[in-house]
Amino acid sequence: MSVYEKLQALNITLPAVVLPDTADVMYAQSGNTVYLSGHLAKKDGKIWVGQLGKDITTEEAKLAARGIAIELIATLQAAGGGDLKRVERIVKLMSLVNSIGDFTEQHLVTNSASELIDEVFGEQGKHARSAYGVAQLSLGACVEIEMIAEIEWSAQFWWRR
Repeated sequence: MSVYEKLQALNITLPAVVLPDTADVMYAQSGNTVYLSGHLAKKDGKIWVGQLGKDITTEEAKLAARGIAIELIATLQAAGGGDLKRVERIVKLMSLVNSIGDFTEQHLVTNSASELIDEVFGEQGKHARSAYGVAQLSLGACVEIEMIAEIEWSAQFWWRR
């Protein structure tokens, strides 16, 4: 089953990639490696604000992390010239979870993103991962996740090297 067939089977429609209004870019490529900038959790199109252990639950944050994974896949598609079939491997996810000092379930929050990536990409989706608890994130977001992936090099995209 292709990546696109898996997305369809999961009833996932990739969102349009929205360019940031900041000084960074959504992704940068070096050789075959693509570095995706951190994506913030969103709910109803707005930043999903909250701190784990205070005003947001682990279950809610898992939904937030899954939503971020979908946005990361959309950004990865853009980085691959519109073709997810060029993805050779998801190398690493790094997750930042806005949480109080004694909250210890960052890994459970991040699992939902990892599981979706694995389900969509299969063996190519098996990745290394870090999950950190932080005192605060930009705009008060509850979760932020970034991704490193390897894509097939193509002469069509020589200018990105």
